[in-house]
Amino acid sequence: MSENSEASGTPSGSTAPGATAPGPQPEPLRLFGTTWVDHDGGYGLRRVGATVGSLAAAVASCFVLRFAYQGLEIAEVGSFVGLLVVLMFAVCSAIAFRKTWEGFTRRPADPSQEDRLRGLKSIGFIGSLLAYFFRSLTEAPGEKLRRTEYEEALAQYVKRRSSRTGNPAARKSAKGGKGKRPRGR
Repeated sequence: MSENSEASGTPSGSTAPGATAPGPQPEPLRLFGTTWVDHDGGYGLRRVGATVGSLAAAVASCFVLRFAYQGLEIAEVGSFVGLLVVLMFAVCSAIAFRKTWEGFTRRPADPSQEDRLRGLKSIGFIGSLLAYFFRSLTEAPGEKLRRTEYEEALAQYVKRRSSRTGNPAARKSAKGGKGKRPRGR
């Protein structure tokens, strides 16, 4: 979440053409940009495209793995190696699905752990594609997490802005003079 301050040169309440409004800005999502905020700018078409594209990529990936398995059969490496390859892709896909799904609902607690799982998620790419497919059926993948963070940031920004309204010097003069207490005579 990024937040612009009014110290950037634009006065409060007016924004220059092409400039961003003061306050927190929504974080863009892959393939969706910031269209997820108001569901505009082709959001529906992008969701359909993401859904169909991720499913098509998962199906194509299964065919590629099938051809690789047939290559192992042609090479006559044995049933044990074939079983290990199938088991490896199944386990890696299950882990990749779970980690990708969790990434849509919450930020990782330990980013270094996610970096260590990058290779495993690459092997289990079918699981990641399927997680993307299932999530895009209901929303843009990661939309709920980003929307929650964005709304919280907006609420905090509004709260901070409302507590700072008015001129502090005017409040002092309204109390009686230059901010000093009058002496009793």
